[in-house]
Parts: sequence; structure tokens; C-alpha cells
Amino acid sequence: MTQLPVAICQAAPIPLDFNGGIEKATRLSREAIETGARFVAFGETWLGGYPLWLDESPGAALWDHPGTRACHQIMLDNAVVPGDERLLPLQELCDESGACISIGAHERVRSSLYNNQLLFRPGLPPLDHRKLVPTHGERLIWMRGDGSTLGVHEAEWGNAGNLICWEHWMPLARAAMHNLGESLHVAAWPTVREEYALASRHYAMEARCFVLAAGLVQHRDDLFDGLERVGGSPEAREMFEAIESEALNRGGSMIIAPDARVLAQAGEGQEILHAELDLSERGQGLTSLDTDGHYSRPDVFELSIDTRAKDGVNWGT
Repeated sequence: MTQLPVAICQAAPIPLDFNGGIEKATRLSREAIETGARFVAFGETWLGGYPLWLDESPGAALWDHPGTRACHQIMLDNAVVPGDERLLPLQELCDESGACISIGAHERVRSSLYNNQLLFRPGLPPLDHRKLVPTHGERLIWMRGDGSTLGVHEAEWGNAGNLICWEHWMPLARAAMHNLGESLHVAAWPTVREEYALASRHYAMEARCFVLAAGLVQHRDDLFDGLERVGGSPEAREMFEAIESEALNRGGSMIIAPDARVLAQAGEGQEILHAELDLSERGQGLTSLDTDGHYSRPDVFELSIDTRAKDGVNWGT
């Protein structure tokens, strides 16, 4: 296979309502697949919505903020968990169609939340990628991931992997993924503003791979809608009411070729963005630049990656 039709579902999540989000994601994925896509991508934490109140609501990141505490409890109660049966509709859609779906989610492991970009693939369990470093205020919500979730899906047409948001400014994380030989990379963002577009295009050029830079469309009113769906909270509502801007995440998703040119560009509204990828472009680009091969210096630079899961507690037998 040298031609791969792909799509980005640039759509509004349903904040805090994971059940409604899974239903909507399955519907949008099916629509993208029925119109030809063999690989479908959603943006960062699409399931549960990006926690933009930390940036947009004054004081939300201060110690013991009532609204932040209320939202954290709601997410703990509703987040997906490893092996979550609620995710089966997405897995079944992959199994029946042969397509892959990359989607971000808040995931609960024991008592901590992770930012996980899940890659559903036909006939196989989802591939996890948990964000290595939550950025700034995100550290109030998410635990750090570890090297055990740095990996790729090995499809018949090539390897596919994910990184999340500011991981694209972690040079060693990029180097690790380049070593895995991605043909297709999902760059998951809350919104693809100018500097995020630059990082995504740089990644495509550096890795000589196609990049799906996937963003969300998220408005202030979406927060109120999601909150009511999960039973409401006066503390969270008050925090949301303090947000001044209406449009908070503005999409901007793009599909990028291995030479960094933009193949398809979304606007600020909800849409499904399609493109047909000529996978032979990757090999052609490697002629001049292979950052993991002939354009590297392993005699000068060496990268060691610890792929052990770091659970923090080891129970002896």
C-alpha cells in the first residue's frame, strides 16, 4: 500500500462527560471511515475535554480552588480506565473497518489521572501513550507518564505513533520516536495555533513522516453543557462563569507531508479534514535527511531509553 487516506475529526468534545464523548467519537469516526479514511485522529484529551479552565478562569490554579477541586473529583469519577469496556465501540469500529483511530483521553490509574493518547487498531488492544511531562498548570491534574508507553503501531503500510502537545519540544522524545521509524505521526494538541503548527511541520521534516496535527474546537458553553450532563456542581459552574472568552480552542488542524508542506488545513469550526497520503514520499525524503541514520552521529551522541513501567511500588513475592 502506497496510498493512505486519513482524516482528522476537528470537533467539540463533551467536557467531563466521558460516556457522551465516546458515543460522539464513535459516530464521527464512523463518518470519517465511511468517507474513505483508513486512519482517523482526534486532538488532545478529546474524551473528557481539555481542562482549559486552568488557563482561562482567574484563580483556578491557586491552592484549594473549590471549582478546580470539584472538576478533579468529577474527572476521577468519570475518566476511562485501562481496559475500559466503555471504549469497546471504538475498538469494534476498528475491528470491522480495518481502520485505526487515535484519540486523547483523561485516564485514571489507581488514584491518578493521566493524559493518554490512545491508538485503537484492528484486532489488537489499544496502544497507550501517556504524556511524559504535563505543562505548567496541567500538573494540577495529570501524573507524568513513563517510557513504557513510547511505542508505535506496526501496520502493513508503516509505523504510526503519537506525541502530545509540548512533547514536540522535547528533543530526546522526538529522537526516540524517530528511531521507531514512523511513517505517520499524530501530533495531538488542544488547538493548533501558529507555534504548534510550526512544531508539527518541523516534526514532519525532521522525521521524514506524515503528521496529523489534530486540534479541538471548544467553547465556554461546552463546559456548562458537559457539567450538567454529569450532575452539575455549583463550585465548577462559578469557576466556568469567570471565563471571559467564548471561543477557547479554535481548531486549526492540519495534515503535513514529510517535506513540511501542508496538504490540508482546517478552519476554526467543526469539520472532518481529509487527505490522501503518498507514503512513498517518506522514502524519497530520506535520501537527503535521515536523522536516525545517515544524518546522525552515533559515535558522538547516544540516547538510552528506560522502557520499564514506573508504578512506584514493587510488591515482593
